[in-house]
Amino acid sequence: MHEDEEELVEGKGWRMLRRDELDNTRKELGLVEAVEKYGRKRSYSTENMMEGIESIPGVAGGTPPRKRAKAAPSAQLPLPTAGPPSPLPSPRGSPAPESIWPSAPPSGHSSPQPQAPVQPDISLMTLLTLPSLLSHFASLPPQLQSHVLLTFLRHSPLSVLRTLHSILTRTLARDFLTLLPVELTSHILSYLTFSDLARASRVSKSWRAIVDSDPVLWRDLLKSTKIWFGRDSETAFADAIYARRKRQGPPPPTALPLPHPYKILFKSRHLTHTRWVTNQNPRHLTFPAHGHSVVTCLILSHGRIISASDDHSINVYSPVTGELERSLDGHEGGVWALAATKNTLVSGSTDRTVRIWDISTGRCTHVFGGHTSTVRCLAIVKPEWIDVQSESGVTTREKWPKRPLIVTGSRDHSLRVWTLPRPGDDEYRCYSADDAEVDPAETSQEDVEDNPYHKLHLRGHEHAVRAIAARGRTLVSGSYDCTVRIWDIITGECKWVLVGHTQKVYSVVLDITRNIACSGSMDGTVKIWNLHDGQCLHTLSGHTSLVGLLGLSPSYLVSAAADSTVRVWDPDTGEHRHTLAAHNGAITCFQHDEFKVLSGSDGTLKMWDIRDGSQVRDLLTGIAGVWQVVFEGRWCVAASNRMDATVLDVWDFGDSDDEDWEGEPPGGLYDEESDYDEDEEHDDYDHSGDAMDQDLDGIPSGPEDIDVDDHDLGAEDEYEDRPLRWNRHSTDSEEIVLTSGRESTAVPAYQGDRPRDRSAAAPRSVAGPSTAFPARISLNDGTPTKPKIRNTIQRRR
Repeated sequence: MHEDEEELVEGKGWRMLRRDELDNTRKELGLVEAVEKYGRKRSYSTENMMEGIESIPGVAGGTPPRKRAKAAPSAQLPLPTAGPPSPLPSPRGSPAPESIWPSAPPSGHSSPQPQAPVQPDISLMTLLTLPSLLSHFASLPPQLQSHVLLTFLRHSPLSVLRTLHSILTRTLARDFLTLLPVELTSHILSYLTFSDLARASRVSKSWRAIVDSDPVLWRDLLKSTKIWFGRDSETAFADAIYARRKRQGPPPPTALPLPHPYKILFKSRHLTHTRWVTNQNPRHLTFPAHGHSVVTCLILSHGRIISASDDHSINVYSPVTGELERSLDGHEGGVWALAATKNTLVSGSTDRTVRIWDISTGRCTHVFGGHTSTVRCLAIVKPEWIDVQSESGVTTREKWPKRPLIVTGSRDHSLRVWTLPRPGDDEYRCYSADDAEVDPAETSQEDVEDNPYHKLHLRGHEHAVRAIAARGRTLVSGSYDCTVRIWDIITGECKWVLVGHTQKVYSVVLDITRNIACSGSMDGTVKIWNLHDGQCLHTLSGHTSLVGLLGLSPSYLVSAAADSTVRVWDPDTGEHRHTLAAHNGAITCFQHDEFKVLSGSDGTLKMWDIRDGSQVRDLLTGIAGVWQVVFEGRWCVAASNRMDATVLDVWDFGDSDDEDWEGEPPGGLYDEESDYDEDEEHDDYDHSGDAMDQDLDGIPSGPEDIDVDDHDLGAEDEYEDRPLRWNRHSTDSEEIVLTSGRESTAVPAYQGDRPRDRSAAAPRSVAGPSTAFPARISLNDGTPTKPKIRNTIQRRR
């Protein structure tokens, strides 16, 4: 071809490129450069972002972009423009028209651009090419994948972004509390308040399990809010919860995990602290009880109100409805002592008998005789782990007693120890149906020995036994002979005789964690005794009259007296904290915990803040007298006299959502653990019997010949009461304390060989050792499950 034929063919507004020019203008682009250039070229028309392209059904075409792309300053590749038909053919042919998909026309063009051919079904084509696109995307390096996705996101409408957000939120979510170590999780949660923890526990099941099951978290919360009391009270609560769960069996697999007992304890104490003050209108129920008689005993046990009266009756009421559920009839005299455990009730009366009742049926299953005067006080001693010190000084952890025991104190100057019958044991009565007219007080010693449940007869007091307290192996008794005695409840040994009061002792309490016993007397003083050496640690003065009521909790010792005042003391130092003085007469009843004191006197029942001594409210006013008051958790019950009639008042300080409000019983004595250990069932008195009966042949065992005038109560019992008991245990000791006046000194109990005669009463002389021992209980062929009785009677299993 001639050189002139290589000249450009051109026309107006166009020209044909030469081959060398065409080669120089063609440029190969990589994928990354193409994507970047595509992002810079992409623009949107105000009318349609995909002008000239068939719209896809279901996709809004006019949705504006989230962010307009900035115009790139660099020059773009020239697009071939359409021209008139060439009169001559191109040496290489006409270049193929470049598709404008997916780019839109430049925003600067005002005239419409050439349209791409209409696609038949772009959705179908996209779906068909999706596998190859996905395969190609998966082969890209992560950095480029991120860039491609980010580019797509920048040009996606809001509806697409919302869909992606809902998917990515679930995919990328991480529960940090479940991923962190337990220690870090507990530390993080420790910065939350109780209300914040309650909200956090509702986030998810896993969060609830973490919050509820963290003992360190709730322990620290109890301490930071100053409702951690110590003295094993928290441990006792946790043991009771675990024992209840063990008895109830494991929860169903689909149930939420059970919370740690400390969490339940925190909620219960928080409610106890706040609801009793903030709930100004608790549900209040009043109903008559016992006619016109005095209520001598009142207890709350497993959702039941149990009251006893001097009209010989024992009644069981529902605190919810006030309905009389059961009436226990059988005593022939006034009932002055009550104690309950689970479905078993023990009562003592002026008819000189001790009766065992099945509360669920109302049946009297056992009648114990032996006391020759009124049974004035009694206690149920349940097995518990205690520290026992051996003769070599080694302290071990042992469970005593092996089976529940009953201890009774009487005006016949003595105490008796019995085994508490199990549910289902053969019934026993100290007299048969043929002997119904026989006075139980005439029961002979031989008859008592025929009772397989009778274990010990403790003699030594020279006057009526007025009050007792017992825990583990330790028994404390206070008497009208002005002394307090400490006994080993297993062997019956009198370990200490505590002399110092100048008048009758009316109340005693025991704390086995502090190893102290406290006593209140008609001389107006309260004494704190050391059970290790028998010394009087503190003499608390301030009352001007009979101290007839004592209560002991982990932080407070409270005394109530006939001088119309209630005093709060520090049991460790003996320091006087507060004097609660607003009553006009003798304090007839009271109960306290770590937050409040409830006290009753002539005409009023008052509530006090025990921490600052301020009066909170009056629960009852304008009445003749308050006989008894008791509270636990959300419930409060008081027995009073109105218009010459006896009534019971019940207050419920809880709300409908407080079903898991757990009350802490007085003295921290819970009724949840099993009372019987099959492995140790027969160990208790096999060993103690050997200890008591060793080399004791020929010792007389008859009862003392005591002439007790058991007529009406008289002036000395005008001030009747039921003090609270925070009973505790003391370690064993081998000395008897001998005191003179208000000073106590300890001397060895025995200077030579241990005397063998255990039936002699203790002398009143303070110059020599005490020789008080229990009368020997002879062993017979009877057992607690197969008792031997004097008369053949009909029994049931």
